[in-house]
Amino acid sequence: MAKKDMTIKNKLKLYDMKNTFKKNALGCLFATALLLLTIHCTAQGTRQSNEKVVRTVYAAYEKQDWNMLKSVLADGFTFTSPVDLKPIDIKVYQQKCWPNSANIKKFEIDKLMVDGDNAFVNYHCWTKDGKVLWNTEYFTLKDGKIQQFVCFFGPGVGYPNNKAK
Repeated sequence: MAKKDMTIKNKLKLYDMKNTFKKNALGCLFATALLLLTIHCTAQGTRQSNEKVVRTVYAAYEKQDWNMLKSVLADGFTFTSPVDLKPIDIKVYQQKCWPNSANIKKFEIDKLMVDGDNAFVNYHCWTKDGKVLWNTEYFTLKDGKIQQFVCFFGPGVGYPNNKAK
């Protein structure tokens, strides 16, 4: 009889262990799902936040609001374009590039792709004198601000203050 009691006790112990394992496995599965959802939502939030920062650049040019633009530029900000031999800092950018804002009527963003702290923008820009230009720009962001801004344009108008035909 003692042997039979041990078998029942072992079966009950095994049954309790299975139930505990199922509860723990279900808890681990739930925690893993919650963690993955949190990571996805955080990444989605960062993407949306970085997209908003990049869109602010174009809104600032349309509104001719330097303070709006400056608010999204990081310390150590640099800008590069085909006419710059090396990256320029915020002071030179303000002197050299910002005057273009006076000639801009509107931007139409054709494509904006954000991947973490990197963004590519393809857009059409209408100048106040009726010219249309099409550029692609690459942004690197850090802590929600633009660290690096690279503009790519080809021959022709290229940028609003260009006087070339």
